[in-house]
Amino acid sequence: MDFAGFDTTGPSQQITSAKIVIAGGFGVGKTTLVGTVSEITPLTTEAIMTSAGVGIDDASKVPGKESTTVAMDFGRITIASDLILYLFGTPGQTRFWFMWDELMRGALVAVVLVDTRRLADSFAPIDFFESRGLPYIVALNIFDGTRRYAVDEIAEALAVPARVPILECDARHRESTKQVLIKSVEHAIQMLQDENPQLSMPVR
Repeated sequence: MDFAGFDTTGPSQQITSAKIVIAGGFGVGKTTLVGTVSEITPLTTEAIMTSAGVGIDDASKVPGKESTTVAMDFGRITIASDLILYLFGTPGQTRFWFMWDELMRGALVAVVLVDTRRLADSFAPIDFFESRGLPYIVALNIFDGTRRYAVDEIAEALAVPARVPILECDARHRESTKQVLIKSVEHAIQMLQDENPQLSMPVR
């Protein structure tokens, strides 16, 4: 399974599209991830952070952050000639979470992006997808100079079920981000097959 160019020359080309939600706490790198991998110029709804967010948005762990997503990020990536992924990045601040239910409508799977320096910020996103029954994976965004943890340590700290894949990534690097999306699609397909054994959906 790999990313490929999009070819519509086939006379009976049937295109399948899938929606992936990129979620996580404030400042974990969702906008960066979408922008890194999108084959189109991503649509972003970034707004300059103002004094209105003081005491609400904790930017102490993300020095230099001057803007924040207030609605969503949108990008697109072609997985194969007949499969396109649409990426929807959620706003990270809790005051915008009322939008998450709308953003997840029709989604195949979610990626919960995690900053290991602020694990507590990941509990609510994980609980959100658990409570709504949407398959998800956990992607640990590795920031420069941060301590690395074993996957089983993270799984225990976040109390995620054993069925949920956890992997490291660097949201700034396209190849790393590609692997996150590949894993998320594979996980979603596996979950669907487990729930519906009669289905036959080979993983690319």
